[in-house]
Amino acid sequence: MISIFNYIKRESPIHNLTGATKLLCLLIWSLSAMTSFDTRLLAVMSVLAFILFFISRIRFSEVKVMFWFTFVFMILNNLLIFLFSPEHGTGIYGTRTVLFNIFWRYTVTSEQLFYHLNVILKYLSTIPLVILFVSTTDPSEFASSLNRIGVSYKIAYSVSLALRYIPDIQREYQDISVSQQARGLEMASGKQSLIKRLRNAVDILFPLIVSSMDRIETIANAMELRGFGKDKKRTWYNSRPFAVSDYLAVAFCLVLALLSILLRFVNDGRYFNPFI
Repeated sequence: MISIFNYIKRESPIHNLTGATKLLCLLIWSLSAMTSFDTRLLAVMSVLAFILFFISRIRFSEVKVMFWFTFVFMILNNLLIFLFSPEHGTGIYGTRTVLFNIFWRYTVTSEQLFYHLNVILKYLSTIPLVILFVSTTDPSEFASSLNRIGVSYKIAYSVSLALRYIPDIQREYQDISVSQQARGLEMASGKQSLIKRLRNAVDILFPLIVSSMDRIETIANAMELRGFGKDKKRTWYNSRPFAVSDYLAVAFCLVLALLSILLRFVNDGRYFNPFI
């Protein structure tokens, strides 16, 4: 079964960081990458992102679905940018170096290609970190870390339940799909038309929704019977204190954020312009 958004247990420096540390690093890293158009910084962050992915010991085969989905979305995003604004790069960098004309107003320029390069680097510098966060963070430990940094334990526990429930939904969908196919419901692309397969998918989703609602009710009743939310505080079985590695990781991300801010003054704005 192909799984997405699953916690994958490994022994690695990334796994040893607390969930709150990984969340803070992800937010700071993403903010630094998204607000900057300095190609040099984005290239360095992209390389570092894949190095961190290698250090985590997460295999590509385990998260390839998320990578492929991101790759397709990245390609579509770049195509739509060029389709609706083929001169966007020239407006940003203030010059126009024509390479060749495709047709009508769609002329390929060096400035537009350079802008698309920056967009691609933004994806490459952030997506591996998002996948790392999901794949290396235990939901229970993450909830306790959130509560440790001041988030209400009710909100933290809700996040934990959501992260735990995603793999359960995937497994249940697979079980229902196999059961329905054993009863003659065909889902193979080569044997049914797209419309027919969409109708067959509804026959899988309906029992999935019903079983999910039953499970939600069961969990809610169990939590209510145990008095969840009665007290202002609670203890955590998987709570971990911050270690030196956690402080170093946050400090490193803050350095990147500071560098992103400093480059704005160096470039007189968000954009690094090699055409001047």
